[in-house]
Amino acid sequence: MNLGQIIVWIIVGGFAGTLAGRLVTWKKEGLGRWMNFLVGIVGAFIGGEVFKLFRIDFGLGDLKVTFEDLIAAFLGSLVVIFVWRIVAKIRSRKAEKE
Repeated sequence: MNLGQIIVWIIVGGFAGTLAGRLVTWKKEGLGRWMNFLVGIVGAFIGGEVFKLFRIDFGLGDLKVTFEDLIAAFLGSLVVIFVWRIVAKIRSRKAEKE
């Protein structure tokens, strides 16, 4: 991973996090500006690593913002939101029992 790839993940991650937040909440603001960005960055990292792990390569390019980067970041953002909601439900159930 080089600096150019990290910058691409930050840019694409912010965009993908916004899309994922809007998709999950059905609101224009999504999860909130900074939470969308944070979810996108984490999602971009996770999505990028999953794509590398499974050797998914659409042959669209390296150091430019590609559609492949956007797809990986978007899917990773959805995974982050999904896991986040599961953890929140588990914590709320434990709090109700106590």
